[in-house]
Amino acid sequence: MKIKFLLLLCAMLWFMPANASEWSVTQGDVASIEIEYAGDTLSLTCFGKKWPLKSRGNHRWHGWIGVDLKTKIGKHNILWRSGTTVVAKDFLNVTKGEFRISHIKVAKKMAEFDKPTLERYYREVKILKATYTEQISATPDIVMHGKPVEGIESTPFGAQRYVNGKPKSSHSGIDIAAPSGTPIEAPLAGRILMVADMYLNGKTVAIGHGNGLVSVFSHMQSTAVKQGEWVNTRQKIGEVGTTGRSTGPHLHWGVRFNNARINPESIVSIH
Repeated sequence: MKIKFLLLLCAMLWFMPANASEWSVTQGDVASIEIEYAGDTLSLTCFGKKWPLKSRGNHRWHGWIGVDLKTKIGKHNILWRSGTTVVAKDFLNVTKGEFRISHIKVAKKMAEFDKPTLERYYREVKILKATYTEQISATPDIVMHGKPVEGIESTPFGAQRYVNGKPKSSHSGIDIAAPSGTPIEAPLAGRILMVADMYLNGKTVAIGHGNGLVSVFSHMQSTAVKQGEWVNTRQKIGEVGTTGRSTGPHLHWGVRFNNARINPESIVSIH
């Protein structure tokens, strides 16, 4: 009886939630979190979505959570599960992002759409959005190995855009100004999900990296990859240009993480 009691007590302690930890992250960034857990299987849930985990050894697990740039400020639940059992409950404290206001002027045809152009725009956006949920075999880690191109950051992530004086959606990536023809390299290996010449985005490439990560590269002068192709980290995928709605040669680099619009630089800085 004593042995059975001890086994039952150990089992209860094994699945008992630990003291809650609180992690802080800014809107649009990626939270990098850890937990100590001795089990063999573990899953991570936040915002009603599952997020990638990696065992670091010595009972340490590392997880990543993408926080969309419009996520509500305040505390959100983080649930660690073994099967259906919650083994720990933490909190993610989302703080307000400080986003710049950006004004650009473009030709009238690039700011005001007639019916055929609007139909083309929605059709292209639908195709691009479909790439955000494609399932790709995961790369080993959640980290971008440098930026796709070196240059001056002309428009930061999250900037409130005004086009010809009219407010538009927030900037969901970063713009990197560089001379036309500058090589663009994949910051992380992955599958080419889309190669297209879009009305607003110009020549665009989307790469699925796995783990719910998708990178989008726009306004390119030329592309050097084909849909379905696997590319390696730092492989050339195209060249900087000024196609689509653009006021000068630059690369727009956006990243979706489980469909959350995140700042690409918050992925580059993770180790």
